[in-house]
Amino acid sequence: MTATDSDAGAFQREPVGLDERITADGSSAWPVEAGRYRLVVARACPWANRSVIVRRLLGLEGAISMGIAGPLHDERSWHFHDDPDNRDPVLGIEWLGEAYRKADPDFDAGITVPAMVEVASGKVASNGFQQLTLDFSTQWTAFHREGAPDLYPEEHRAEIDEVMASIYEDVNNGVYRCGFATTQDAYEEAYRALFARLDALSERLATRRFLVGDTITEADVRLWVTLVRFDAVYHGHFKCNRQKLTEMPVLWAYSRDLFQTPGFGDTIDFAKIKQHYYGVHDTVNPSGVVPLGPDNSGWLTPHGREELGGRPFGDGTPPGPPLEAERVPPLA
Repeated sequence: MTATDSDAGAFQREPVGLDERITADGSSAWPVEAGRYRLVVARACPWANRSVIVRRLLGLEGAISMGIAGPLHDERSWHFHDDPDNRDPVLGIEWLGEAYRKADPDFDAGITVPAMVEVASGKVASNGFQQLTLDFSTQWTAFHREGAPDLYPEEHRAEIDEVMASIYEDVNNGVYRCGFATTQDAYEEAYRALFARLDALSERLATRRFLVGDTITEADVRLWVTLVRFDAVYHGHFKCNRQKLTEMPVLWAYSRDLFQTPGFGDTIDFAKIKQHYYGVHDTVNPSGVVPLGPDNSGWLTPHGREELGGRPFGDGTPPGPPLEAERVPPLA
């Protein structure tokens, strides 16, 4: 979550520094190969959460192992402070920045998650979060589980791309543009764009269960990772406070529908999400105090979205339970 502050006080996200692809056809320096890479994520980060969900829905756990950085970091980078000896058990590193500097000793851009790290060399192959999950769907097909859903169906890609572009600009990145704005004008512009887009998405989802077609696609994954964090951090911490998610009936029902779908809610750890945002963003929350709320029990209440039809996994099937080492605590 690196960024620069423009002269106008608007938050501007820095481009990722190692935006390479891992491909099946030899068109990049990094080939698709089972066991070659470790996906490093953090439970707190929405961009990383996208990769966790897609990896799980497609059944790539056997081909791509996963390391989980803790929720706290400082200028040294994300830290594996939840692992024994504060080190990733496969990569043997204490700070994710070590893998970035193995790839480039002079690396000075943002050290971000998700990151695909080559296990043998310890080098980051890619931190290109925008393309990574699409490549999970299109480049790693040889390792998809039986019954894996098509999250990026070719016949809907143009529409999915269009929907995702607006969600990224106004919602995914929009909450950050609210939270890190340093002038009133910049904040208000981002705030208005955010809620205008949420209103439009509410209207779109009022009569359809999913964003594109009648199945879950990449577009739903990308919207949901922001919505699931909305009341816990964005509403208060980032001043996105026109309404809570629980006060937007369509989006709240849509979010609960996905939360209760295997592969979504079972990737969420609200305690670590709050610990990260309130504990790391000291310019926004100088005290570092982490709030106790909100009450998360509503995520498991009936949503009624089945009445809209749709087939969550299309012709596929739900994923099995998470790996033991990757399970999150039950809702408190």
